[in-house]
Amino acid sequence: MDKIIRCITSDGAIMAACVDASDIVFTAKKIHHLSRSATATLGRLLCATSIMGDMLKQKDASVNLRVMGDGELGPVIAVGDSSGNVKGYVGNADCPTEYYENGKINVAKAVGRTGMLNVMRDYGSGDPYIGQVELVSGEIAEDIANYYATSEQIPTVCALGVLIDKEDGEVLLAGGLLIQLLPGADDTVIDKLEKNIAELEPVTTMLAKGMSILDICKTALKGFEVEVLDENPVKYVCGCSKEKLENYFCTLSDDDIRSMVNEQGVAVATCHFCNKKYVFTKDDLEKLIAEKNNKE
Repeated sequence: MDKIIRCITSDGAIMAACVDASDIVFTAKKIHHLSRSATATLGRLLCATSIMGDMLKQKDASVNLRVMGDGELGPVIAVGDSSGNVKGYVGNADCPTEYYENGKINVAKAVGRTGMLNVMRDYGSGDPYIGQVELVSGEIAEDIANYYATSEQIPTVCALGVLIDKEDGEVLLAGGLLIQLLPGADDTVIDKLEKNIAELEPVTTMLAKGMSILDICKTALKGFEVEVLDENPVKYVCGCSKEKLENYFCTLSDDDIRSMVNEQGVAVATCHFCNKKYVFTKDDLEKLIAEKNNKE
């Protein structure tokens, strides 16, 4: 079972969060039939979104990340709730895969190095916070760190990884690590943390060695006393339902609702996040229209 953890140093100078999202990314690949480059990209964004969602804590809060570059992958979308559960999709699931000389997937090629990262936090109050920054690499982790530094002025280190089997393309491991300096950090703290970061192995390497997410946080914060703030399971969750679709349809005009009926006499809606299909007959829609008009 995937898990996420948040830790803080006892001096209140550094916060670290780590997620093992191997099952989440495996599920995303299976649902969307993703190519290797699409898997690596969406997987990294799902890891980051899980951590950022878990940091919100308000019960009905959510975070929505959208990466839009000029590469063949198209938009990459991930949504997380305040428990760290996530869902997502990409524009082009069949995006071709290219590799760097070291054998790693060239995510930047798929995403494109020119584009934007949009972050929307919704606290359930109807007045979401929206931040936007230009992509700095298209590799996702660097773009997340740049977002925090640029948009929120929080010095941040972000490491994200998806390990894919070279033979069959299946997801073996996926995880993420986010470290932020808090207002109590001085130069001594920064120097010590920078030394740790320089020696840190990739997240998937540490997971492959059997390290727990707490072990990873402690390794990143070596030399500091670490306190666990919270730890909980996370998973790929899509909350779509026929009822939610009906509520959405009720915001449309009668003509727009009727126009959704195809040549077979039904309207078919497919969820972007889980690929579940919902079928409405012509009679279903006429009944919905009647109910909508009766309420007005």
